[in-house]
Amino acid sequence: MSKLAEFSDGQKIPQLGFGVAGILPEDTQAMVEGALGAGYLMIDNASIYKNEVEVGRALERSDVAAGDVFVTSKVWPLDYGFDNVIKACHKSLGDLRREAFDLYLLHWPVPSLGLYVESWKALIELQKQGLVKSIGVSNFYPEQLQKLIDETGVVPVINQIELHPYYQRRAEKKFHDEHNIVTQCWSPLGRATCLLDDALVGIAAKHDKTPAQIVLNWQIEQGNVVIPRSRNMGRMQQNFDVYGFELDDEDRRQIAALDKGLDGRLGEDFDLKELPND
Repeated sequence: MSKLAEFSDGQKIPQLGFGVAGILPEDTQAMVEGALGAGYLMIDNASIYKNEVEVGRALERSDVAAGDVFVTSKVWPLDYGFDNVIKACHKSLGDLRREAFDLYLLHWPVPSLGLYVESWKALIELQKQGLVKSIGVSNFYPEQLQKLIDETGVVPVINQIELHPYYQRRAEKKFHDEHNIVTQCWSPLGRATCLLDDALVGIAAKHDKTPAQIVLNWQIEQGNVVIPRSRNMGRMQQNFDVYGFELDDEDRRQIAALDKGLDGRLGEDFDLKELPND
């Protein structure tokens, strides 16, 4: 059973969930069913992943009660604007066969569009309507989070960002903690780029765990929410087995020393290029 993180609005989210980004639609249903069978009770999705229908089928077929699975989706920037966001949420709810989302996010800020504050207001309205239980953002920098707060008075409960041992985002994490915003990590394993690092391999051997299990444990003990993705059922099950051991101060010191700052970044910033739509 995954540990829980608590939002500022009182709702709780499993700290360990399963992300479906990059999983082909034809593989999605089986992978999500496998994740639920392995014990994952949080599924992270987005309209741009193009597999919400398949995730919905898996949720419907699962032996896990629908109310026990925490489901997140995100609205893509090309659907920003107040009315468009409302419409996009209704479509995703239909595709995922849900009456309400546990969490709904703005996927990227894309400041050049000039629509993220207006779109945030749409999420506030969706929450008022009961279609979304909690609202947050993804890939926002502190100054953009502050703008949302200043212009609406509503603080996102979560910000989902790239964060892993090679890109530790300490300034962003500090801002989140100061504003009671949960930090959620995509690519929490650094797309496996860090898992062969000698430091992590050594820590893993000391605890008789895999490097991935070490990294996920490190993330969770910081209070972060993580959504490791795997197309391999065995690794998916292995990634869920991250409890029952504790890192020591020397382990934490070695992991902290792995941070490469921006040189460790793996993802893109979609304000710097044309937004993909598929």
